[in-house]
Amino acid sequence: MTSTASGIDPVGSPSQRRGFGIDVGGSGIKGAIVDLDTGQLIGDRIKLLTPQPATPDAVAKTIAEVVNGFGWTGPLGVTYPGVVTHGIVQTAANVDKAWIGTNARDIISAELAGQDVTILNDADAAGLAEERYGAGKGHEGLVVLLTFGTGIGSAVIHNGKLIPNTEFGHIEVGGKEAEERAASSVKERNNWTYEKWAQQVTRVLVAIENAIWPDLFIAGGGISRKADKWVHLLQNRTPVVPAALQNAAGIVGAAMASAGDVTH
Repeated sequence: MTSTASGIDPVGSPSQRRGFGIDVGGSGIKGAIVDLDTGQLIGDRIKLLTPQPATPDAVAKTIAEVVNGFGWTGPLGVTYPGVVTHGIVQTAANVDKAWIGTNARDIISAELAGQDVTILNDADAAGLAEERYGAGKGHEGLVVLLTFGTGIGSAVIHNGKLIPNTEFGHIEVGGKEAEERAASSVKERNNWTYEKWAQQVTRVLVAIENAIWPDLFIAGGGISRKADKWVHLLQNRTPVVPAALQNAAGIVGAAMASAGDVTH
């Protein structure tokens, strides 16, 4: 556990709109209470290691441990690192393949005595949070978040409305999948300079903007913390801004979903 929720009032101010979000990743499962008026975390977050193998039952038990650590008994939102349609998992890249075809909502809810659970893709959650509270706040039109990490995740939001489960990391760009060309892991693996990597990111952005003509790109993932080293090197036509919420974005977006603050 990397942090605890000591000192958090599970009831809180009656005037404060609160939600609870869990962000499931390949290495860690983290959760927190969120102020839905500001997008800020209330108190600390709890993070536990993702169990290995990351089977549905093992992950559900870890999620329950995080939730119970806060004494949270209301609805909660949970991100999943893959495609989820109507609560059913369709892909499993960074967790056990046993997830595919399962009803993630029911599996997690069963570990929490029937609490109401909303499941959504992790990049979609981050995109919702950035559009509402972060780098996309105040921007109308079509906003695209891309998370650059081991792969490339994507979220598309049009005037506040989420278009779920986009997979721009898997589109073909010059004979390769986008994430095989421009994920930050590719830069690290090949020891590329930011200049060389930015050329590949530009190719991916141009392919996306030629298809859907977004008004804004938000660059997320860990490498966004070093945006000053590479965003200015991009040569696509659409403005690109770094994500603002960083590691909290998935938690915040999940909490939004739990409270019904998501339209799609």
